[in-house]
Amino acid sequence: MTDTVDDVDLPYDQGASMQKKIETLQERLEVLESQNEEMRDKLLDANAENNKYQQKLERLTHENKKLKQSPLFVATVQELNDDGAIIKQHGNNQEALTEVTDEMREDLSPDDRVAVNNSLSIVKQLNDETDVRARVMQVDQSPDVTFSDIGGIEDQMDEVRETVEMPLINPEMFEDVGIEPPSGVLLHGPPGTGKTMLAKAVANETDATFIKMAGSELVHKFIGEGAKLVRDLFELARQEEPAVVFIDEIDAIAAKRTDSKTSGDAEVQRTMMQLLSEMDGFDDRGDIRIIAATNRFDMLDRAILRPGRFDRLIEVPNPDIEGREQIFQIHTRSMNIAADVEFSDLAEQIEDASGADVKAICTEAGMFAIRDDRTEVQMADFHDAWTKIQQDETEDGDVSKTFA
Repeated sequence: MTDTVDDVDLPYDQGASMQKKIETLQERLEVLESQNEEMRDKLLDANAENNKYQQKLERLTHENKKLKQSPLFVATVQELNDDGAIIKQHGNNQEALTEVTDEMREDLSPDDRVAVNNSLSIVKQLNDETDVRARVMQVDQSPDVTFSDIGGIEDQMDEVRETVEMPLINPEMFEDVGIEPPSGVLLHGPPGTGKTMLAKAVANETDATFIKMAGSELVHKFIGEGAKLVRDLFELARQEEPAVVFIDEIDAIAAKRTDSKTSGDAEVQRTMMQLLSEMDGFDDRGDIRIIAATNRFDMLDRAILRPGRFDRLIEVPNPDIEGREQIFQIHTRSMNIAADVEFSDLAEQIEDASGADVKAICTEAGMFAIRDDRTEVQMADFHDAWTKIQQDETEDGDVSKTFA
């Protein structure tokens, strides 16, 4: 039996060619596997990137949904009764009766702040706003002013320390004598005499919580907002007692009451009524001392000046000649002063100048030395400084006070 063509062995050339093709295919397979691994890594990276964008899309979708929602309005709960809750919406002061769930009723009480929707339904209860509006007035870092930085008003400093600092540092002295410490002190006098500096020194010297505000900050547009801020401030002081409350420019809210019927004047008077109540009302004020300052003592209402609210009315006048000399020495401690500078002569020649004027003279005198490229401040620099300050204060340039 003869062999078929298939049974015949291939020539050597054909076998070598087939082996080469197999090797080529194996190399091609390795390349494809390598590419496959690379594509698989890229796919994983793409999936991770897709997840990141998917999360971003969900966040943006959620934010977009929130932006499309109707805003909530802030209101105060006035009263709770069987029919629901009477609320007063902030801003327009409109009152409304709205239903509340039994679960929410357990947590609500009068004067609570709530968020309501367009239908005036209570959506949620809000936290106390004292931390938002009043706590920002709390001084966290003591001012860098001490009583040694204040000159020319030694008697006033002693009175302030007796009224404010001593009851906080040595309360047992008043207990031993059997008297209540003075509750408040009102500083009044011309501008620039050191009233605010006295309050700063108290804040520096005592460990009590110091809360500062300006009278103008208590004047608000809407009815009841100023009075509520006053309540919040004293509530914060009670939480942090012992505390010192400093009210600058108190004449902004404590001016004499008039027969004016304007809504603005009426709101200022409501704020003053709340301040009077907090200072000496039915409730105990606690270990809280009050310092107030004003340049317009003649404008203040008599009700706020009576004992029990301000037990000490301290006038802070412009310094006398000895006081002006002392203030010069205080504000030139770090200055390089020439030998020809005589503070006693300067103090005598700037009659009726305030402590702020003296400080400004020292600063301007240093500027004149800098302009002349000198490191030493001379007597002539102080003369020029006082002349410049007087010219700045006089619109027509007529100097009313000059050195002798």
